[in-house]
Formats: sequence, structure tokens, C-alpha cells
Amino acid sequence: MTTDEQFMRRALDLARAGIGLVSPNPAVGAVVVDSSGKEVGAGTHTYDGIKHAEVLALEQAGPRARGGTLYLNLEPCSHQGRTGPCADAVIAAKISRVVCSMQDPNPQVAGQGFAKLRAAGIRVEVGALEAEAKKLNEAFARFIRHSVPLVTLKGAMTLDGKIAPPPSGTLHPTEVAAGGSTGGWITGEIARQHVHQLRHQHDAIMAGVGTVIADDPLLTDRSGLPRRRPLLRVILDSFLRLPEISRLVETAQNDVLVFYSQADLPEIDARKHQLEKLGIRVEHVAPAGVATTGATPQPDLARPDLAAVMRRLGELEITSVLIEGGATVNWTALSSGVVDKLFLYYAPKILGEGSVPFMASRSTGEHSAGAHHISQHISQHRAIQARHIQLHQFGEDFAVEGYLRDPYKD
Repeated sequence: MTTDEQFMRRALDLARAGIGLVSPNPAVGAVVVDSSGKEVGAGTHTYDGIKHAEVLALEQAGPRARGGTLYLNLEPCSHQGRTGPCADAVIAAKISRVVCSMQDPNPQVAGQGFAKLRAAGIRVEVGALEAEAKKLNEAFARFIRHSVPLVTLKGAMTLDGKIAPPPSGTLHPTEVAAGGSTGGWITGEIARQHVHQLRHQHDAIMAGVGTVIADDPLLTDRSGLPRRRPLLRVILDSFLRLPEISRLVETAQNDVLVFYSQADLPEIDARKHQLEKLGIRVEHVAPAGVATTGATPQPDLARPDLAAVMRRLGELEITSVLIEGGATVNWTALSSGVVDKLFLYYAPKILGEGSVPFMASRSTGEHSAGAHHISQHISQHRAIQARHIQLHQFGEDFAVEGYLRDPYKD
């Protein structure tokens, strides 16, 4: 390992220490190395700490930064935000060389920080461990460029693509989610522990009300790692069926947000007020298709427009959403085009016929609408294509991670 790679890995480790503490800002770590090759300053940015990582590292280094090298995973900012331009602080510290992983995806910066440093005579090298740095801040990139969160669809299923055994009772099969009260866990303990690490990396978790009714989940981050703000629990609930006697409602502390779509029914207003009295945030979103076509949706298909939901979450400075839904929510999310990324866990099991599939619509009409949407993007003879695939092993289980959209591109 070269000296540059060693210090860049140190900067990336410092940046990762900000996960959960930095959103809606990017995760940034910085290391200052003096002219003799010794680390003399280090910094991790946190949102509440305000100061950026490079400023913290430079302050720790003091006069020892003069003639040294600054390592960091993201381009120093060049504009006035909550703090002054970091590029100016680097120049003032008399740093002679900057080694950086990547350009800032923020359009307000986007290379201008590097240009400032070079104009001041500082040697700038870009691209060290770029792939790792880009993955670390992919949610920030999606958010800062498009004002919507990065959306990851997470699922846990058997080798035959089932998320739960055959349902019993009155629930529609596609409302049933994996695990909980519906028949035991699909994946093992190691994979389930990793789910909480995944939740910790996100600002919000999303599920349908059918999952809440079926499984009574908490939908919380139980990784034990620090967070600046609690994981926002987002529920899609067209008719406000969320049970008042549920763990979700009983543990709500301004961290449960319900989106509903049926505003014209007389009982909805009363239901909304009752949930708000219990500390639940409730917001109306028009049903999918209504805003653009003016059509009146069939009652069974009138679910909240997920694109509008994501825009609203962006307004709330939510940079990343992890969808953990049942078969219907999975279908709706994929057919709406809001999903950027997949993280799918597989257990070496087979549940067989009658079990709940990973993705399904509740009705033929919805399936046709979704298929029409998808056919606008891909041929009917091809599947949705995930790219940049990574495989992960969790004991006997494994997971497939892949992208449907590059968060750094339009």
C-alpha cells in the first residue's frame, strides 16, 4: 500500500464515522500530513459540529500544516454556506498538496474548489479510491442534484423468490411481508443484524400499512450506532388504516410520517385527527396518475403517488430512503420508477407454491398500469436491469446489491 493510499483510507474511515451524524450534508474525513510524512491533524464532519472536516484537521495541525499534504474524500467547498469556503482555509494554511478522491457533486461547487486551489499554486490530485468515496456519498449526490432521496429497495426472500409462507386470515396475500408474526424469519441472524446497519445508513425507512397490520414491526434502527436524528418511519396508507394499537404508533415520537391518498371520504378527516393526537404526522398525497391525467382512480388502485412522496421527503431534507415493504409496495415502487438501488437478501430455502412472491400487484388493473409504465423504459422482452452488482455473504445467506440508476448522473 502506498503512502497516499494509506492516508486516503484513513480519511475515508474518518468520513464513515460521520454516517448517521452528517445528513443532509456529505460524509467527509480529512487528514493533514506534514512535510516529513507524519499525520498532524484529522477531522470528521458532523452536521451539528458545523465545521467541515478539512477545517477541523487544519486547526488541529496548526502551523505544522505549512508545506504539508491534505487528504480528503470530497472536494473542498468553494462557496459560502453555513461556513466559509473550505478552499480558502486550505490556501490560508499554506498546504502545498491536496489528494482528493472525487469532485463534489453539488452544482454550487463541482470543480470550483479544485480550481481555487490550483490557482493558488497548490498541487491537486484527484481520483484516489474514487469508487469507495462515491459509494459513501451516493445519497448526498442524488439529493443535492435532484432534491429527492436515494431510494433503496430492500428485500429478504427464499431461493424461489418468496418473502413469506402462504397467508392466513383476511389479509390480501400481497400485503404480507417477510418475518414477524406472519411465519418466522426468512434470513438468519447475521443477515438480520446487517439490516440494522443498512437502516443506520439511511434517513428514512418506508413500508406499506399492510406490513404494519401483518407484522406489527417497529421499523427502527437498532444498530446501536449514534444518529443525529431518529430514523424517520414512513408509512404508505391510502385509507389511514394504521392501527392505533401497534408498536409503531405506541413508540412514535415525531418520527412516524403517514402518507394517505383518499381525502374525499368522510371518515378520513376524523381518522387523521385521531392519529395526529397520538403523535403521528399525517400528510395527503394525490393518488398516482391523478395529478398529471386528472383521472379518477379506482379505489383499489388509488395509492399515494410515490414520486410525489419522494419530492416531499426531499423537502424535509431526507437524503436516503430504505423501502422494506411487502409484495405490493415492492411492485409499486419498481413500477413507479423511484427506485435507484436494490439490496436483496436470499436464504437457501424454498417455500413453494402459494407463498408470497417478492413482487406482485393486488389486481390485474394495477399490474397492467405498472407494466405500461415499465414498458416505456424497457422492452417487453427484457427485465429491469440492475448494474454494478456486488455480492455479500452473511453466514449461509447472501445478498445482491445493484443499481437501477446512477446517482451521479441525470
